[in-house]
Amino acid sequence: MTRAFVLLALLLAAPVASAAEPEPSGGGPMKTLRTPDARFENLADWPYEPHYVEVPGGLRMHYVEAGQGDPILCVHGEPTWAYLYRKMIPALSKQGRVVAVDLVGFGRSDKPVGRKTYTYKLHHDALAAFIEELDLKNITLVCQDWGGLLGLPIAVEQPERFARLVVMNTGLPVSGKPFGPAFMAWRAFAEKSTDMDIGRLIQQATVSDLSDEVLAAYNAPFPDVSYKDGALEFPLLVPVSEDAEALPAMRAAADGLSKWTKPALVMFSDKDPITAGGDKYFRQLIPTAKDEPEITIQDGGHFLQEDQGEVIAEHIVEFIKRRPIK
Repeated sequence: MTRAFVLLALLLAAPVASAAEPEPSGGGPMKTLRTPDARFENLADWPYEPHYVEVPGGLRMHYVEAGQGDPILCVHGEPTWAYLYRKMIPALSKQGRVVAVDLVGFGRSDKPVGRKTYTYKLHHDALAAFIEELDLKNITLVCQDWGGLLGLPIAVEQPERFARLVVMNTGLPVSGKPFGPAFMAWRAFAEKSTDMDIGRLIQQATVSDLSDEVLAAYNAPFPDVSYKDGALEFPLLVPVSEDAEALPAMRAAADGLSKWTKPALVMFSDKDPITAGGDKYFRQLIPTAKDEPEITIQDGGHFLQEDQGEVIAEHIVEFIKRRPIK
């Protein structure tokens, strides 16, 4: 039995969380929840003050920042939040202005109510607006998982804002066909599930053993199941059919990346069964990726930032120094 199926079995056995009183979002055209600030107090290795940007739809997006200079935009995936980058921020912040964002539905960002509220367009437009509201330029994009499915299309659409790409454990599904059985089983679970054990999922997708304090930090954004609509819906947004909403964006991104002329570094880990082989795809797709070292992060699971964050940050710092903005 593969690690992915073990993960699925564990999730199916996950207990349903007890209900908590949500904090009102402060208005907007859609009903949203906002995780109470108290949930984020005294998190392990997380000394950063919260910052917020309002994007269309009245949604508030959260980010942390550290350092000065050209922005290093760190975008997480499912079902993590900016906390995933905590091991990388110290080193990266000596090289530039780190901006680690929470996608809508995650972290301290607003969480729309109703699974069908979450669409590829919602996530894409919110992240694009976030970048525009902060007026980020000369961006080094650091993306993993859904951070790639969202960040890479936006980089292609707004190339004038992006200077470099760092692509890690992600994909750009363009076939319009179902994936392998492990992912499709995970997708089927998410479609039918009414709850998700966030901390357990992250633990199963890492190589290292996570402490209770770290697991609590990953669970912090979700006081109860009512806050998890975005996490539950994300797997269903991966395009696995010709009529999938995200498919045109994936194909446009692949076309744009095939003509990309700015530096691109591809780093995948050695112990991620979900995205295995994706590094070869991106190195073949992006012309400039061939100019960089073929780095494989050893002893890293799907969430390689959690397993080997300091090592990854060193590689990114070297990449930035090696490819100065002209």
